[in-house]
Amino acid sequence: MADVIIRNGTVIAVDPERRIIADGAVAITGDRIVAVGPTEEIVRDHDAREVIDASGMAIMPGLVDSHAHAGHGLIKTIGGGRGDLWYQACQGAYTVGSTPEFWHAEAQLAALERLRFGVTTGVSLLGGGDSIMRTDDPAYGDAHMEGVLHIGTRSVVAVGTTRPPHPLTYARWNGSQRTDCPVTFEQQLATSLDLADRWHRSHEDRLHVAFLTPTVHQQHLDDPGGRDAVAQSRRVKEIAEERGLIFTQDGHTKGSVRIAKDIGILGPRTLLSHATGLTDEEIAICAETGTTVVHNPSAVASILARCPVTELLDAGVTVAIGSDATAPDRSADMFRHMQQCMHYHRTYFHDPSWLPPGKALEMCTIDGARVLGLENEIGSLEPGKKADIILVDLRRPHLYPANMPEFRVTYFANGNDVHTVLVGGRVLLRNREPVHVDQDAVLDAAQRETELMIERLGIRDSLRTPPMFWRNSRDTNLIE
Repeated sequence: MADVIIRNGTVIAVDPERRIIADGAVAITGDRIVAVGPTEEIVRDHDAREVIDASGMAIMPGLVDSHAHAGHGLIKTIGGGRGDLWYQACQGAYTVGSTPEFWHAEAQLAALERLRFGVTTGVSLLGGGDSIMRTDDPAYGDAHMEGVLHIGTRSVVAVGTTRPPHPLTYARWNGSQRTDCPVTFEQQLATSLDLADRWHRSHEDRLHVAFLTPTVHQQHLDDPGGRDAVAQSRRVKEIAEERGLIFTQDGHTKGSVRIAKDIGILGPRTLLSHATGLTDEEIAICAETGTTVVHNPSAVASILARCPVTELLDAGVTVAIGSDATAPDRSADMFRHMQQCMHYHRTYFHDPSWLPPGKALEMCTIDGARVLGLENEIGSLEPGKKADIILVDLRRPHLYPANMPEFRVTYFANGNDVHTVLVGGRVLLRNREPVHVDQDAVLDAAQRETELMIERLGIRDSLRTPPMFWRNSRDTNLIE
């Protein structure tokens, strides 16, 4: 007796055989897949308490978003495209302008967006901007975790320390009363350890914790705090290794991978984000050390320099795709990012043969699971794996005619085509509507906490439509 059978759909399994089963089914018991095959065989061999009819749909593994930022969901387009104003908003919100309620509301909003787009597992750095982490006190990470937990998706929350020098000024709020607090490296590290102790692999293994430190570039080595930055990166990486945690860094670019190797923080459990402008030497370093990379094709960083994805793949490096969402100009829709990734690199080579759609899909499923050390649990439809499954409605004008579904879902689908989502065998989205979540309450809380944050920081002017938004071929106000 299975708990759930999903039947009559087109299975795109992303399993070792890369099977596509035209009239396929998946049987689920508890939180695990117990069988994948033709509908006739699955129905013959299994009874079920619940049957989900997937006629006209693709049955796929849940998508994996390997890099995004908690907090960004309530910042989004603040600054109107001006990077300086947007980073100021990030830094302010993530140090002196936010409360636990802010982090809870943002976590729910971002997780709900992911859920509706079929992203069943996502990485969220607890902050961003200039590598600012909200790790002055565990209350903020706790609030984020509780928010994600309520939505029901799977999350890897990256916590860690900010760039030296320390201490860094944070603020806590009691109503309108602000209290500033100097925060040291040791305090941030203690907060991160506390969060890992209480949340890592908790709640049916849906919540994971990763550790991070800011990426070290040559200019940081030349700063007075350069020695501290190196020592702190080594210490956090050592703790991550001892605890079996993923160690990640944001914003790698030319030269920083070589520095990371010299520091001694690379390896199979190290995940480097962006990795733009890498030299041939640095590509080889990633391959030799087993270091993995997350490519964010829709990010501003990918406009400024290219991540050599195809060269990394050919060298044997595992590369996943991240959204870098949800700000300043991108969503959590991983279908969009797959399409962006393919066109980005084909445009670079002036050659449409690069990055076949199957590879792009792998980068958001099994390869995304692999860079997080979860390839034995998620990322494909196989017996024994977690039942993280999405149904994509193929009976849509932009996805017809009904042939070559493996091409349709990567080239033409978007997040709004996701019809049903299961995480750990539990139905969280049905007929495009969340089952266990009051969506209006989530949206209202997000609006309320955003308004409070804007008032605390006094940045309402950053919401104005910029003067060159209309009637111009270029907004020269964005040139720094």
